[in-house]
Amino acid sequence: MTTPADVQNVRDPELPGRLLTVERDALIPLLRARGDADFALPVAACPGWTVRDVLAHCSAAFTRVLERRFEKGVFSPESNDRDIAERADWTNARVLDELERGMTEVGPVIAKAGGALDVLALGEWVHAGDVREAFGEPGAYAGAGLPYALGLLAQVTSLKGHLPLHADLDDADEPLRLGDASGERPPARYIGDGPTLVRLYAGRPVDGAGYELAGVEAAELNIFGG
Repeated sequence: MTTPADVQNVRDPELPGRLLTVERDALIPLLRARGDADFALPVAACPGWTVRDVLAHCSAAFTRVLERRFEKGVFSPESNDRDIAERADWTNARVLDELERGMTEVGPVIAKAGGALDVLALGEWVHAGDVREAFGEPGAYAGAGLPYALGLLAQVTSLKGHLPLHADLDDADEPLRLGDASGERPPARYIGDGPTLVRLYAGRPVDGAGYELAGVEAAELNIFGG
């Protein structure tokens, strides 16, 4: 696996859209093949939410971006809950239609936002992993989208001015540089695989994963909050 080389420390505006296209082609067929009972499964990474809730949250977020609806408090927990509630009487198929449309059309809008919305694409990819984990699918945070997700993770952490980290990935040809290395803090070091690195930055459990982390506590890496 090779991570996109041009996204480390330089924003590639097309990268979020490419990630979403790759993920759409993998995720939507998986979801459309599932029965209604699977949409009611709980998602461990999002306490209180079902698979359907996570998907409705993602599809609503994309629709908000496409419609340029960024009122005060957008993407807050309260806003997310309202978006899910507004879709309570939708069929699962309708939620998937909205999600597929969003993943198909939102890339150019994100590209033009100057980096402010890049994390939205990364967050959707992580939520897709959350859903796969709820289904018991292997490689929940891996797959064809992983190289793009890692590149976008480097891009997002750089834009956010996150702490610097040098990652030697077992499953990549080149090291990955994350965060802002322009300050006085020396880069932390990570040795391990790509999916575990994503889990750490997304605040997902890494129980049983074999990795090394030096110069930073795992909780400091979380870019999505508590």
